[in-house]
Amino acid sequence: MNPIKLEQVNPAIASLIDNIEKVLIGKRSVIELMVAAILANGHVLLEDVPGVGKTMMVRALSRSISGEFKRIQFTPDLLPTDVTGVAIFNQKSLEFEFRQGPIFANVILADEINRTSPKTQSALLEAMEERSVTIDGATYRLAEPFFVMATQNPLEYEGTFPLPEAQLDRFFMQLSLGYPTVEEEMRMLSRFSAANPLEELQPVMTTAELAELQRQVSTIKVSEGIKEYIVRLCHRTREHHHIYLGVSPRGSLALFRAVQALAFVRGRDYVIPDDVKELVPVVFAHRMIVKPEARLEGATVDRVLAMILSETRVPVR
Repeated sequence: MNPIKLEQVNPAIASLIDNIEKVLIGKRSVIELMVAAILANGHVLLEDVPGVGKTMMVRALSRSISGEFKRIQFTPDLLPTDVTGVAIFNQKSLEFEFRQGPIFANVILADEINRTSPKTQSALLEAMEERSVTIDGATYRLAEPFFVMATQNPLEYEGTFPLPEAQLDRFFMQLSLGYPTVEEEMRMLSRFSAANPLEELQPVMTTAELAELQRQVSTIKVSEGIKEYIVRLCHRTREHHHIYLGVSPRGSLALFRAVQALAFVRGRDYVIPDDVKELVPVVFAHRMIVKPEARLEGATVDRVLAMILSETRVPVR
């Protein structure tokens, strides 16, 4: 994936991406996709090894939009109320008072989500879907804008609770940062030698301005040909002989919203087929399961998606 050129980007979004890149070096294309996800009101699952900058990227985002940031470290003993909050009895007023949990923030880092029990995972995912939490019959709305980035380590399996497919489907995108190049790591050492640039990062927009940008994303034009292209790609994943579980209708809606957001980020008021091609891997891959016998033959989700993209007719626009 090639880095975007600044002159192609919506000016407000360009300043946001550029601000985050002051802290996270050499990951502009990933930052762009993360920004597209938040503009589309989606959440991101980041599967990557420790130490590559996941926390720093999310904290830089929250600082850049003047948003409140909360980090939740998921562990096997974490309870749902540790995420959502709990009602506590006040002996003076003789009433229950709700104490908000860390989910009540604009930007949430759910670190190592697969290390906690399915019950606690569900508490987080319900909040992501409904944008609210219910405690003792009372419903509390979450902050706006609201963005969750959940992480998991692809190399550790002991003592983990893998997310079931129905919960994976609720994540808008799955991204990976990867290791920096030699040149990027050299630049990182130089930039962090004197001080942490995160501490000096200044906001470039308010949460209200971000909410307005999110509203504008829905006005991006998507032609009937592009809509049909998205739907045909979804149906091909369900019909492919190597695939056990294809992309759900939620996945096609996610891709539709994602291409609108990416076009908006790049300063266009319309979607082109290349937007769809670029986003299919990050929107579809975590929603699909390859048949066991196909895996033995070397089939992977990425290879199947590449075949589907090559075999599906591309609209003119």
